[in-house]
Amino acid sequence: MYLSLPGASSVHKANHLCVLPCAAKKKYSGKPSTEYKQATSKSNMTITIIGIGLIGGSLAITLKENGFAQHIIGVDINPENINKAYRRRLIDEDLPMKEAIDKSDIVVLSTPVDIMLHLLPTVLDMVEHQVVMDVGSTKEKLHAVVAHHPKRGNFVSTHPMAGTEYSGPEAAVPNLFDNKCCVICEPEKSNPVALDKVYSLYGSIPMTKIYLDPKPHDVHAAYVSHISHISSFALALTVLAKEKDEDRIFELASGGFASTVRLAKSSPDMWIPIFRQNRDNVLDVLDEHINQLAHFRSLLIKKDFDAFYEQIKASNEIRRIIK
Repeated sequence: MYLSLPGASSVHKANHLCVLPCAAKKKYSGKPSTEYKQATSKSNMTITIIGIGLIGGSLAITLKENGFAQHIIGVDINPENINKAYRRRLIDEDLPMKEAIDKSDIVVLSTPVDIMLHLLPTVLDMVEHQVVMDVGSTKEKLHAVVAHHPKRGNFVSTHPMAGTEYSGPEAAVPNLFDNKCCVICEPEKSNPVALDKVYSLYGSIPMTKIYLDPKPHDVHAAYVSHISHISSFALALTVLAKEKDEDRIFELASGGFASTVRLAKSSPDMWIPIFRQNRDNVLDVLDEHINQLAHFRSLLIKKDFDAFYEQIKASNEIRRIIK
């Protein structure tokens, strides 16, 4: 569905997608406004982050540095993650989940997406006035598990499109989200108070806001994120299988190769759940990618370098889309 955004002067609508400007203050009128305001004053917000890894840890740094969060509570089943979070001053305290939720204004779910399917209903069972938001990269299955939950309105579904190839609290970095895109899914199913708090949180970070329904979100994520990881994993395996001299790989690897296989350093603990949940969409994209590779191979076999040239030239169209 498209979301009608009253007063939007520069809204681009295409394929269930609305792109909004970063800055503004949100005014709820039943649907999200394009108005956001960059936070400039200190807040007394207490934020609980469940899952203190790259995204959760980076969000903790950002919200403390920009003054949105006064107090951050960490919840993680891995004691070492908690210890690392303390050492890096990502969190102010750690508590059992129910105690943390009771003390919080906003609860952020930043676990692998398979854990999130079980975690979100449990957290919603525990909340009263607290707002719950996720930062997961798959949405359709997550939305399905809480579609009829009595506290569904307390939940706001978000996906900040940011990350690195590293994981864990030691990988958390400031400014990870700056000038990136944040997807908000089905805001019409969240209550006005929840939306206000989450819009204020993201309003404190210079990000572009985009609205998508869960299904098209997962389709687009497969194209722009998930397939790039599979391609990187496959290229890394190709090189490791054919090039047995590790020193030569290191010596000859230039910027192009290094940037292409960078994502192959990503954690399987994070990515297997994503591929499992978004399997059908990833398969569709992977089939098309394989077709393109097969076409390049065919042109090489035929020595048809004129056609090869045209294929490369056609691929350069991506420059217009990604500056």
